[in-house]
Amino acid sequence: MRKLLVLIILFLGVLFVILRFSEVESILETLQRANPLYLAIALLIQGTWFFVLGWTFKSIYGLLGLKESLHRLTLIAAAGSFVNIVTPSAGVGGLAIFITEGRTRSLPPGKVTVASALYLLLDEAAFLCVLALGMVVLIRHNHLGAGDVTAAIILLAVASVLASLFFIGYRSTEALGEALAKLARLMNNIVRPFIHREYLSEARAHSFASEIADGLGALPEKPRSLFRPFFLSLSTKVLLMGILICSFLSFAVPFTAGTIIGGFAIGYLFLIVSPTPSGIGIVEGVMSIALHSLGVNFSQAVVITLAYRGMTFWLPLAVGALAFRFLHSRDVTKSPEELA
Repeated sequence: MRKLLVLIILFLGVLFVILRFSEVESILETLQRANPLYLAIALLIQGTWFFVLGWTFKSIYGLLGLKESLHRLTLIAAAGSFVNIVTPSAGVGGLAIFITEGRTRSLPPGKVTVASALYLLLDEAAFLCVLALGMVVLIRHNHLGAGDVTAAIILLAVASVLASLFFIGYRSTEALGEALAKLARLMNNIVRPFIHREYLSEARAHSFASEIADGLGALPEKPRSLFRPFFLSLSTKVLLMGILICSFLSFAVPFTAGTIIGGFAIGYLFLIVSPTPSGIGIVEGVMSIALHSLGVNFSQAVVITLAYRGMTFWLPLAVGALAFRFLHSRDVTKSPEELA
């Protein structure tokens, strides 16, 4: 059964690339015109980004007393990103990868779930710091639009809800169970007219809360223990801005610090709040417009955005597919009973 799911996910990945092939062609044509030196530097930075991503998870795992190698966590994180893009799982697919891989190492599912949720919270908190600077840049250029503000409010609301759930779960398992049950009930009310059944189980929400509470209980009481994973999450944003700088340098387009911070902040914001996986089809347009509003020629802004997305979306997608296949290649050697 597991082998069939792997094949389906890989097939969805191939289908995703086929459906977006015209965009892939445009990006490849754009990268062919780039300065090879800065392109190589961007590739090096992207490789470092993968390493720091795995290091962030290892730091969080360490807080929860979970033992896993940096190499394996980097592979799992890359594979999880791939699954989130090619499957309509609202982020659950990536979490399932962590839980499944944790189960093979006899890691508690509750702690693995907490680790993934904590990563998401710290990642959003780190980006909110960058977003604040980006908003200042856009205000100074008088180009802060209602759409940008709305997207920022949505992100802040999501981060606040996640932080509230962490706080509630840390204080009371029962309260967390009630909160998750209410969220499940709200989701069921939204989707019931479309699927004509319950999408989420309220009973499961209470048992899930117990697992989460066990994981939260393993967190150190001192908040400063979170500084290291927060700093690492912030470092991933700095690395992505480094790739954006290389995109400017590759095409000899002048830029300022404000251009980089403002353009990156808006592009990454819509990557998070976009209804499409990783903002595909939306980030490209929004980021080009944002760079143009910051003084970049529009045609140059489009080229820079395509080069940036090639490095930060399509390359990680390919690496994630390889990581996913590598992680599940061991299924070939397992017995049918183990795979079921």
